[in-house]
Amino acid sequence: MKIILDGMGGDNAPEAIVEGAAMASRLVNHEIIIVGDEKRIREELSKHKSDHRKISLAHASEAITSEDAPVRAVRSKKDSSMVVGLNMLRDGKGDVFISGGNTGALMAGGLFILGRVQGIDRPAIASAYPIMGQGISLLVDAGANAECKPNNLLEFATMGSIYMEKVLKVKSPTVGLVNIGTEEGKGTTVIKAAHELLSKSDINFIGNVEAREIPKGACDVIVCDGFVGNVILKLTEGLAWNIFKLIRAKFTKGATAKMGAVLLGGKMKELRKEVDYSEYGGAPILGLKKPVVKMHGSSGANGVKNTILKAIPFAEENVVSKIQNSVVEIEEILISEQL
Repeated sequence: MKIILDGMGGDNAPEAIVEGAAMASRLVNHEIIIVGDEKRIREELSKHKSDHRKISLAHASEAITSEDAPVRAVRSKKDSSMVVGLNMLRDGKGDVFISGGNTGALMAGGLFILGRVQGIDRPAIASAYPIMGQGISLLVDAGANAECKPNNLLEFATMGSIYMEKVLKVKSPTVGLVNIGTEEGKGTTVIKAAHELLSKSDINFIGNVEAREIPKGACDVIVCDGFVGNVILKLTEGLAWNIFKLIRAKFTKGATAKMGAVLLGGKMKELRKEVDYSEYGGAPILGLKKPVVKMHGSSGANGVKNTILKAIPFAEENVVSKIQNSVVEIEEILISEQL
């Protein structure tokens, strides 16, 4: 397998990207192709211990930044690391593409260069959502589609279920629809129509879930539009880190508090690790014709390494082809609604 890595995408590129690739090269038996400014990447690579037989470089003279307008950047920066990497994936020069760069540009590039799975209206970002002491749930959509139709939410649920089962190895994953109440009649017109579609599907749909139940592990696959999903992720992340800051402040006030901090230090590290997004790798973009993974823009080397490790089963388990096969069922449900 060949893993194509955007060497210039993200806040800490190329340093963290190269270091993470070096770390991963010592753990996997696959080739990692880093795309970007070859001179800078080679200089960074020389600073780290890696299996050089597993790392190769592909030069790209440009980079898409977070300030760039997504569609314009993809069309004008033909030799950017992101566009070059996506073209390599399309042309069969790799099996999965990973980028921590501009999310909008990655979505636009994925659509323009790779295309959608036939029958999928909108690809979606599927993000890991840590559940305290219980592993993770999968949040779909995490920010790609701010406004959705009922059939889009059915697609998200179906694709999320396939990914959860094939990559994360959760048998018959439960699916919940984010709503303001658990009652079937609650929510907007779109949400109520989506509930009806999900109820008729073959996925393990458990009904509506409220936001307060999500951190408790209400379901395996959390379905919502990208606006709601992005708010849920950022609110949870912000709340978690502010709680840790408050605890740290409390533990440094007075001798007794400091003694408690020493005693609980190990457990606090474990808890911090459970809610650290970098431990769970990137978020797959489901619905594109080839495997693409969006990495957090501020990922450090550990996050890059973990994203590479999690991207491997995404490609190996043929998730894209399984999504394509599921389209038939989605179309049958939508046709039955029209009759």
